[in-house]
Amino acid sequence: MTSSETSTQRIPPFVSLGSARAVAAPSVATTSGQLNAVGVKASGTKVSRETSNVLDTLDDSSPIARELAHENKRREKLLGRTLPKPEKTRVFTVSNQKGGVGKTTTTVNIAAALAAAGLNVLVIDIDPQGNASTALGIEHHAEVDSIYDVLINDVPLEDVVAPCPDINNLICAPATIHLAGAEIELVSLVAREQRLRRAIDVYAKVREKKGEAQLDYIFIDCPPSLGLLTVNAFCAAGEVLIPIQCEYYALEGLSQLLKNIEMIQKHLNADLVVSTILLTMYDGRTNLAAQVAAEVRQHFPDQVLSAVVPRSVRISEAPSYQQTVMTYDPSSSGALSYLEAAAEIAER
Repeated sequence: MTSSETSTQRIPPFVSLGSARAVAAPSVATTSGQLNAVGVKASGTKVSRETSNVLDTLDDSSPIARELAHENKRREKLLGRTLPKPEKTRVFTVSNQKGGVGKTTTTVNIAAALAAAGLNVLVIDIDPQGNASTALGIEHHAEVDSIYDVLINDVPLEDVVAPCPDINNLICAPATIHLAGAEIELVSLVAREQRLRRAIDVYAKVREKKGEAQLDYIFIDCPPSLGLLTVNAFCAAGEVLIPIQCEYYALEGLSQLLKNIEMIQKHLNADLVVSTILLTMYDGRTNLAAQVAAEVRQHFPDQVLSAVVPRSVRISEAPSYQQTVMTYDPSSSGALSYLEAAAEIAER
């Protein structure tokens, strides 16, 4: 980034993010320029009510119409919003001992949303399944150098990271199946809990020496367990992002996770804080989801994001195309929710 650029980054116009109005009136034009997706001229002036208020003609008694109108208002709030560039790299560990709560999905989509806003983001995949690597379109077969080589063989992190093919400013350190045995191999190594942290510190110095831009965010995707891989992630991070599925078992898993984080804070990383909790797989049709969300917000009023990620087929489909939902279906409700979550995180 050059010195002439500002310290804030702008979320791109919702032309590429699928505004409902873009679908309703894609071909409308005026004498002074083409309309963009939200019904505004290139010059920035507003157009007629017939164009700009397409959704107002829909019947408010229709649930679909109400949902479309609500999503459109949410998009308008994000339009043109600037995301602040952090003074130093913010390192997040995305963790939850319970499996299937959306750790990997949250990691890759929030990372993609921040990168799409022009921020420099690194995703480190330390889950042996390598799902984050798959979602970002990064090769992670057994012959590829991966985070395993960084942790076990002291390979520099710069030799492992690869760019995401779909999103600029987003890079990933992939995981391979070799990580499945890394827990055992780490036991006998010196400073086994700090190896990822040291690798990140060295990589930051290498980027600075080469004149490359500072990383703004690092997200570490953890396996659903508290082994040495997850402990390395906790030691390397300053913040913990906890995705919580809106079901009862998630509350039990949260209490266990917090106890483990307290142990890490006491013995290995005193600077670690639980800064962010994101409610995922929210189904507004059920009372249970609302009750779980209310209970989590009551106990963690400052940590829980306002944004809530709904159950979404599009979010589930995206990894099968080696994409995040941000590029697979940017007009979906899931993509909008992750954009809102990314903006909240950046502005905290």
